[in-house]
Amino acid sequence: MPLTRRQFLTLMGGSAGAAVLFQACGVPEEEQLVQASLEMPEDLVTGLDNWYATVCRQCDTSEGIVVRVMEGRAKKIEGNLNYPINAGKHSARCEAGLQDLYHPDRISSPLVRVGERGSGKWEEISWTDAVARLTNQLKQLSDSNNQGSMVMVTDPVNAHLGMVVERFTSTFGGRHIPYEPLERTNLRAAMKHVFDQEIVPDFDIAHTNYLLSFGADFLSTWVSPTRYSTAYGKFRQGDRKRGTLVHVDSRFSVTAANADHWIYITPGMEGVLALSMAQVIISEGLGNKTAAKSLSGQLDIDKYAPKQVADAIGVPANRIEELAKDFASHTPSLAIGGGSASAHTNGLENLAAIYSLNYLVGSVGEEGGIKFNPPPALDGLPLRPTVSSFSEIQSLDSDMRSGKVQLLMVRGADPVYGTPGTSFEDALQNVPFIFSFSGRMDDTTAMADIVLPEHNYLEDWGSDVPDAGPGYSFVGFQQPVVRPFFESRGIHLGTKGFADVLLTTSQILKLDLGLDGTNFKEILQSGARQLFQSKKGAPRTSDFSTFWNTLLQRGGWWDRSATYKGSLPAIPQLPEITIPPPGITDDFEFHLIPFSSSAITDGRGAHLPWLQATPDPITTATWQTWVEINLKVAQKLDIQEGDVINVESSRGSIEALAYPHPAVAPNVVSIPFGQGHASGGRYSEGRGANVNNVLLSHTDKDTGALAWAATKVRISKTGNWTRLPRFENTAPDLAVDENHHIIELTPTDS
Repeated sequence: MPLTRRQFLTLMGGSAGAAVLFQACGVPEEEQLVQASLEMPEDLVTGLDNWYATVCRQCDTSEGIVVRVMEGRAKKIEGNLNYPINAGKHSARCEAGLQDLYHPDRISSPLVRVGERGSGKWEEISWTDAVARLTNQLKQLSDSNNQGSMVMVTDPVNAHLGMVVERFTSTFGGRHIPYEPLERTNLRAAMKHVFDQEIVPDFDIAHTNYLLSFGADFLSTWVSPTRYSTAYGKFRQGDRKRGTLVHVDSRFSVTAANADHWIYITPGMEGVLALSMAQVIISEGLGNKTAAKSLSGQLDIDKYAPKQVADAIGVPANRIEELAKDFASHTPSLAIGGGSASAHTNGLENLAAIYSLNYLVGSVGEEGGIKFNPPPALDGLPLRPTVSSFSEIQSLDSDMRSGKVQLLMVRGADPVYGTPGTSFEDALQNVPFIFSFSGRMDDTTAMADIVLPEHNYLEDWGSDVPDAGPGYSFVGFQQPVVRPFFESRGIHLGTKGFADVLLTTSQILKLDLGLDGTNFKEILQSGARQLFQSKKGAPRTSDFSTFWNTLLQRGGWWDRSATYKGSLPAIPQLPEITIPPPGITDDFEFHLIPFSSSAITDGRGAHLPWLQATPDPITTATWQTWVEINLKVAQKLDIQEGDVINVESSRGSIEALAYPHPAVAPNVVSIPFGQGHASGGRYSEGRGANVNNVLLSHTDKDTGALAWAATKVRISKTGNWTRLPRFENTAPDLAVDENHHIIELTPTDS
């Protein structure tokens, strides 16, 4: 029987249940925050500020931050000195969180579509109406035994929110698909294969002597760049001998610019270089003999000898030998890989070969090498955020087209924008009901039927168990630092916490999620109580109330003594990698190496003007999409900076502005992700081009992960010109050798 209005009001706003379900998100009385009205009497302005600790959610790495609040308004964001992940440092993306909170295009109440799907015509409705529509649709699926046709697509969620999402979808009987455009499926699979670890280890950059990075732009966007940048500072300038960094990549990235040596490699051949290095170390007896025997196994390692593979990978044989000997002789040494190295059809094999090098030099489980993380400190929390591979997204696309998906719920993900090789928007037309929980009108939300806008993270509760972790037990806690900005619109309008909406919906549907709490704050407090009762780590107090307040003031709980206690994993055999990798068959001239923007990343920050105006560290370009092309090749093709270039693959084409630059290989062009949104607000709509529109749907042959670096393109001039917005003038020509390598950057390389 449908829920009556009286029953719904009892749950939502007519009794103490309302405070439990939606209004119990206030902080303790002595820490109460009041959102300032637009016009405050002068005699109420105190001029005093308060700082509140919470967790940033602007990118995949949840950094600890403290927020300066005056008269109820958030004014400034800084890094939390106590937080182990970033130790007081923070990125520009964290700073832009204030603009996300006070963005003029935030959705301020639930919306219902009143025109054709995707037409942009909406009407405000109350939360009572919006949640009633959601629960009624879910109940109809349940009554018809069709729960499996419900799909929830989210960003990769972990800790307590991940637990709520998983419990909700599994208890109802639907599917949860965690989606990320630049997925780390291959990295996680490599950690499992090579180290038998579910959680990405702590890479001890600060204490290594020789760091070898394959495609992992760890100083800009890869995994945990703020943490790694802090460790890199100690690696270079700490109370120790200066470490050596060698970066192997097909693109000149931020990490390449900071390296002692940048080694260009043919795209997709990173794993072959690792195998060739292993052959040198094993054949010359430079590494651990037990590890060498296990790694070589049944593999004919000699076929990867430097002279056999040098031409294919684009690195001279003598350079490979030198690199292998340096890596083996400057222990502790550390090899890491990711980014474009993992984004080919052989991405998992590449990473398996790269990370296996650490066994040869005895860096697994040791200082300056690979340090494993212990399991989560709290029972029931996911080990790590689950992520669906691109193949699963393709399967969802097919299911939507065939009518197998009757209800789609989307939160924190924008697959219409970020899914290459498919027309996700067309597939959505076959889904009868689409509910979005986005607080802004992104490309996927524009296709929804109902929008239930969630709080900004500075207005909401949460927790975090980072992946990769710091090497010991750690749980971060997120608290609201201001009252919800749209709270003045009343309980039936404004925004709500996503977890609380799911909990309310589950109670209306009488779903028992098996969670200790009726609202999200209570669930977090229940987890905190487990930590308090364990009498381990910090903080430690005599009563739970003090523990909870201290926990929020610090930004989390951690126990530096709770490290990995297991034995070292069995050493796997090195993979056999074919040359060239399968999939790159188009007879086009240039390898396309897309890259994540250091500011707007994969596009999630494109709606924030502070991030749009943040110069790219290499080109200093802003606000646009550009194509990095080799300086000499550009001269040959009569291409100047600002020329509008047509970039074409066998899938389609986009236009972007040319940026000739001497640190680009002659057979490579690079384009940043992040621009080209059809929706998203005044600062992102219709700006630049979406590089996903030319990427082919190649996948890793083992994991199904998107091989986003495995596309080849051709370029041509359109005859148009637009000034490329940049922070600086065009760079002067640098000295290059006959192979177009920059002599100043790699003085010892050929």
